[in-house]
Amino acid sequence: MRPTGERAREAVFDILTHGRYGERPLTEDAMVLDAFAGTGAMGLEALSRGARFATFMEKDRAARAALAQNIAHLGETARSQILNDALRPQRANAPANLIFLDPPYDEPVAAQALTALAAAGWLAADALIILELPARARTELPAGFTRLEERRYGVAKFLFLRRES
Repeated sequence: MRPTGERAREAVFDILTHGRYGERPLTEDAMVLDAFAGTGAMGLEALSRGARFATFMEKDRAARAALAQNIAHLGETARSQILNDALRPQRANAPANLIFLDPPYDEPVAAQALTALAAAGWLAADALIILELPARARTELPAGFTRLEERRYGVAKFLFLRRES
């Protein structure tokens, strides 16, 4: 696992909180998807900032166990669910409007994951997606996604994307 750095996480949530992409903090009452969740830091942070519900997707067994412990430790089991695989997701019950996508740095699967999640109904029509990649990675986005901005923090870059309606 390669958790998102504390400084980078704080910067991303500052952007989400201070109205850049909406009139109010985007975490308020959000339906969150944290794909390739690892320890769940991004989704759990969103819950602590007022998100309504978070779905975590993580296929690694050890990471899922750590994630489940973190959710339980923070008392968020009622507002969370853990699913297995962002590349082969089950059909969504309700789409998410705030998505954190942090695929393994050594696997260029971001476009594949975006396509699979959209096809399975996980992305609301106007969803905001925060995609974490290696700072030097080149990424071709699938059709239906617009790049809003890019931020770099150390070895990571964050692409802010909007799902086109």
